[in-house]
Amino acid sequence: MNAPTLGYDERLPLYQRLREEMLAKIAAGEWMPGSPIPTEAELTKLYGVAIGTVRKAVDTLVNEGLLLRSQGRGTFVRRPNFDASLARFFRQVNASGGREIPASRILSKRLQKPSDTVATALKLGHGEQVVHMERLRMIEGRTLFHEEIWLPAMRFAVLLEVDSESFGELLYPFYEQQCGQCIASATETLTVGAADSAMAKTLSIEEGAPVVVIERTALGYDRAPLEYRLSRAAAEGFRYQIDIS
Repeated sequence: MNAPTLGYDERLPLYQRLREEMLAKIAAGEWMPGSPIPTEAELTKLYGVAIGTVRKAVDTLVNEGLLLRSQGRGTFVRRPNFDASLARFFRQVNASGGREIPASRILSKRLQKPSDTVATALKLGHGEQVVHMERLRMIEGRTLFHEEIWLPAMRFAVLLEVDSESFGELLYPFYEQQCGQCIASATETLTVGAADSAMAKTLSIEEGAPVVVIERTALGYDRAPLEYRLSRAAAEGFRYQIDIS
């Protein structure tokens, strides 16, 4: 059997073309998050390239955070822990002081036309719709975050048919399970605003009190935007920490 031909721009170095081929397999779901990829020897044989080319392509994807090497076990498609980003900025603790993942409650989900901001963030074409969801993140009944989430309807419309009680505490594994859409990376921007009357009631704070707004755009392994999210929380629970060396 002949080795697959590496496509893409032939002006690119061979390792970059191999990187694109490997990334395409991840994006297509052939190599799933948490699963091992073929060994270097298998990739060398499959694509008919030198082992140095394979290693450089793999190194590039490891450095980009898309693959993870595990000593003695192999190389795996990395599954990012996005909820850890919230833990950097807010104390997610229960009454006994233990850390925990906030419980979730879906308030609403519907199909709608996106705003210009959402359409731009998700790179939607004219006339494309989104699935819009609202949910609360809570610890022991206390609301920690209010979230608005927008998803391209062409990829996530099936979520409209899923009972809200069936959604898990973490949405990204749920997207993967229900829609076959895997989140690979995200960018976040933090700003501070003031709570209007509705948000003040939701977060149990005074109207006009400061709220931290976390704006997130999440991308698939093919770099296509899959989710735009706004998370709001009372600023009194906000903390910022960075280690400088």
